[in-house]
Amino acid sequence: MSIITYEEFARVDLRSGTIIKVEAFPRAQKPAYKIWADFGTEIGILQTSAQITLNYTQEALLGRSIIGCVNLDKKNIAGFISEFLLVGFSDENNAICIATIDSKVPNGNKLH
Repeated sequence: MSIITYEEFARVDLRSGTIIKVEAFPRAQKPAYKIWADFGTEIGILQTSAQITLNYTQEALLGRSIIGCVNLDKKNIAGFISEFLLVGFSDENNAICIATIDSKVPNGNKLH
């Protein structure tokens, strides 16, 4: 484990969002979805790719509250530009489980 300062952690911008659109991503090397999430008026709608097909259907993701890191560099994934990182944990089968929000909070709120 690498220790970081509070100031370093504070630079990571984690925000609340809501998934508004999900599509299959057949060009990805591993099974994945293209995901669009609304992060409120300040940030807007961002897109990403996520390898979460083992635990979630497209329908189950729509309307889900999520946590996204919104200040990473953009990344080109098989011709699709990822604009945020959808955060989650690996389960016992190494499949990703999305980190969620306990109560509904407005889109764009910052994680403290």
